Amino acid sequence: MASSLDQIGPMTKTAEDAAMLYGIISGYDEHDSTSVLNPKSEIRNPKQIPNSKFEIQNIKIGIPKEYFQEGLDSEVKKIIKNAIETYKKLGAEIKEISLPNQKYALSTYYIIMPVEVASNLARYDGIKYGYRADDAENLIDTYFKTRAEGFGDEAKRRIMLGAYASSAGYVDQYYNKAQKVRALIKKDFEKAFKEVDFIMGPVTPTTAFKLGEKSQDPISMYLSDIYTIAVNLAGLPAISVPANHSDTSKVSLPVGLQIIGPQFSDQNIIEIAKQPFDKAQGRGEQNGIQGAPISQNN
Repeated sequence: MASSLDQIGPMTKTAEDAAMLYGIISGYDEHDSTSVLNPKSEIRNPKQIPNSKFEIQNIKIGIPKEYFQEGLDSEVKKIIKNAIETYKKLGAEIKEISLPNQKYALSTYYIIMPVEVASNLARYDGIKYGYRADDAENLIDTYFKTRAEGFGDEAKRRIMLGAYASSAGYVDQYYNKAQKVRALIKKDFEKAFKEVDFIMGPVTPTTAFKLGEKSQDPISMYLSDIYTIAVNLAGLPAISVPANHSDTSKVSLPVGLQIIGPQFSDQNIIEIAKQPFDKAQGRGEQNGIQGAPISQNN
């Protein structure tokens, strides 16, 4: 979809399973222009993770103040802070940090991403790639009908926005400025990682909404990405794990904790995600980071 933003990420029940799967898919691929030849990004022997010498008491965790401002559900905020407190009890040093350009991440992402989408999906015209409409009368009709039928509403929305933002007269006003802000967001993280080893915060501002509830409200859906898209813009590894469950609704819903590391710290973030679950499991508890590893979605 968006070449400079998209990456494959495992979704597993445990951090250990994620490491094993990541050990297969990580590394350099000469046929993939988005992969990097860097041994640090590979997990060469995932079986070592259960016996890792990585110790939480030796790390410093940064908590961005921008992640806990207006818009974050109060129950989610409480659960995330309790999860961070768990790391503190295990010996980690907790420090408040600032990511001043975080407030621009959402708008920056939704300029850069649609432009790349419009470019990448331009090839799907029914001639060489993808779906082709059957009842087209001529070549031009094939183009129009194929793209009208083959793309869903969200894909069309992103293509149209990307085409507009990259069109003559607007590329400097939108796309080029967004790329400059992207560089500032990356610098914020680089500065933060000179002070701390990892960064933690919520995955989403609320618990999950009902299936289809927001399908006609794309803005609300986009806002759910507010805490995670800066990681894509900065090119950083991150993992999400359940912190606990929220019981404010009729259905108990999980609340996710996001752990972000510096570039190529993929194995380290898996290790820091795994240890609290191991300790909780030893106590026979069953409530996310504040309990046992009921569902470590990564």
